[in-house]
Amino acid sequence: MHIIIGLLVIALGFLVVLKSEWLLSNFGRITFFEAKLGTEGGSRLGYKLIGVFLIFLGVLILTNMITGFALWVLSPLLQYSQNMPA
Repeated sequence: MHIIIGLLVIALGFLVVLKSEWLLSNFGRITFFEAKLGTEGGSRLGYKLIGVFLIFLGVLILTNMITGFALWVLSPLLQYSQNMPA
């Protein structure tokens, strides 16, 4: 099942990257990306970054590595919560 979900997320990310202009014209500008990336593309670049993140997430789901990646990212937080005395 993770293969199908991963392929769907990859396809969604690809569509977001491909149709960033359409997303901009239909959903408007994202103020965070306009403020932080205004001179480098703003919202268009923001939509593309969201799409690339979805592709990355889809590859992790497809290869069933999402759990290991999440544990690696959250390991500093999980390490401190395990060492706390009760």
